[in-house]
Amino acid sequence: MTTPPFLRTPDERFRPLPDFAFEPHYLDWRGLRVHHLDEGPRDAPVMLLLHGEPSWSYLYRRVIPRLVAAGHRCIAPDLVGFGRSDKVTDESWYVVERHCEHLRWLIERLDLRRITLVCQDWGGPTGLRQAVDLPERFERLVVANTWLHHAEFDYSPAIRGWRAAALDPKKLGGDMPVGRIVAGSLRRPGHDHAAVQRAYDAPFDGPGSKAGARRFPFCIPFAEPEAGNAADQARCFEALKRSPHPIHFVFGDADEIFPWSWAERWHAQVPGSTLDRIAGAGHFVQEDASDDLGEAILRRAGPAT
Repeated sequence: MTTPPFLRTPDERFRPLPDFAFEPHYLDWRGLRVHHLDEGPRDAPVMLLLHGEPSWSYLYRRVIPRLVAAGHRCIAPDLVGFGRSDKVTDESWYVVERHCEHLRWLIERLDLRRITLVCQDWGGPTGLRQAVDLPERFERLVVANTWLHHAEFDYSPAIRGWRAAALDPKKLGGDMPVGRIVAGSLRRPGHDHAAVQRAYDAPFDGPGSKAGARRFPFCIPFAEPEAGNAADQARCFEALKRSPHPIHFVFGDADEIFPWSWAERWHAQVPGSTLDRIAGAGHFVQEDASDDLGEAILRRAGPAT
C-alpha cells in the first residue's frame, strides 16, 4: 500500500507542555510513524485509553499516574493525524474505518491482552469496535461521553451545530481552532484555559497538518454513513447489549454533545451495566475532571491483579 503524503510535527512543539514527561513510543504503520504512550509494568493488565476529536493522548496525562499506581499498564495511542502521530494531508484519506484498522493493528502488534478499554468521543466508535471484534483480548469497558450510531440515536442540536460549523471554515475563524475548541468546552472552574489551548494546539503547526481534525466532523454518520461507518457502529451497539464484559458508563453531566439523558438511556439498554455521574464536567471529562474520572475507573476496574 502506498504511503499517502503526510507532515510530521517537530518534536520541539511538545517539549514545553506541563505535566507531560512521558516517554514517546513510535511504530511504523503503513509507512506512517504512529505514536503511543506506554506506562506501567509490561506484564500488567492493560488500560487502553482512547481519545477522539480534536484531542490526543495528552488528554490522559493526569489519569495515567493514578492507574499506574494501582498496578495497571496504560497504553494511550495518538490516532493518525493527531498528537505525535504523522498527519496525512489528504482529508479524504480519513474515514472512520482507517482509524479502526490502525487501532486493531496496534492492539495486535503490541499483543495487548486483559484490556480495560477507556474511550470518549470518537474513541467510542473506534474502540468499542475492537472490543466487539476482539473480545478475547478485553476484560471490561469504561465508556465516557461518547456514542454509537444506530437508527434510534437522537443527534443533539450541539452535534448538528458542531458539524455545520466545522464544515464552514468561516464559522471557525478560517481554520480548525483545535486548542480553543477543547479549552472552550471545559465547564468546571479553575482551568488555565490559555495553557489548555496551547497544549491542544501543539500537535499542529499550520492548516496543512489539521486534515484529520477537519475530517472527523464530516464523518458523523447521520450525514455521511459510509465515511462514518454507520452500519458497523449499529452492529456494535447491538452487540454490546450481549457483551461478555462488564460495561461501565461514566459521563460528565454538563456535556451538550452527549447529554446526561443519553447516558441514562444507553445504560438502561445494556443489561448489567453501571452508570457514574461526574457532576459539572463537560465533554472532555478527562480534562475537566481527571481525578473524578480516575476514581470512577478504579472503582469499577479495581487495582491490577
